Amino acid sequence: MPTWDELFKQEEFRWREPYHGVVRFAQLLKEKGARRVLDLGCGAGRHLVYLAKEGFEVYGTDISGTGLEYARHWLSEEGLAAELVRADMTQIPYPDAFFDAVISTFVVHHGSLEDMRRTLGEIHRVLRPGGLALITLKSKHSFRYGKGREIEPNTFIPDAGGDAGVPHHYSDREELEELLQNFIIGEINHMERIFEGGYHSSHWEVWLERP
Repeated sequence: MPTWDELFKQEEFRWREPYHGVVRFAQLLKEKGARRVLDLGCGAGRHLVYLAKEGFEVYGTDISGTGLEYARHWLSEEGLAAELVRADMTQIPYPDAFFDAVISTFVVHHGSLEDMRRTLGEIHRVLRPGGLALITLKSKHSFRYGKGREIEPNTFIPDAGGDAGVPHHYSDREELEELLQNFIIGEINHMERIFEGGYHSSHWEVWLERP
């Protein structure tokens, strides 16, 4: 099983352009006067750089020291600042109600269902009341659903692809709403991307508010 340190040494995992949902979400944050934003699972820093350029006070956590090093270097090249901490997503090293907003894209589903529950609980904890979150979770409609070794219902370890060996949990709408019951759900968007050969990757994009 590859480690995230090994994966981030591969250019295909060091994405440069921000996820389109984060660009739209950032405009909402500006309208709401949000200032302090956490990128949970920040990887090599694409959203840290984007949000810092947009004027936010940016924080990033990731389990990969390699990913964080790439992020630090990129931020330095751009003359930008962010606080970066190595940490597991299920244990966010910040106090209660510390953040105005949290983003986490293509991260939370990498684990068991219980890992996801703990992570979502941590996101809820570190958001201030009225704070906003944007997260993505994998959908059962994805072409990779059911492929690889199933370690629990709907959680698979793929045996092919660049991230072979990394757990992926896939959710349907019913499970999604159950997982997010402690939040106010602003939007649920089901996103699909069609690749060459007809393969499609599907995920949920969810906009949340902590009551």
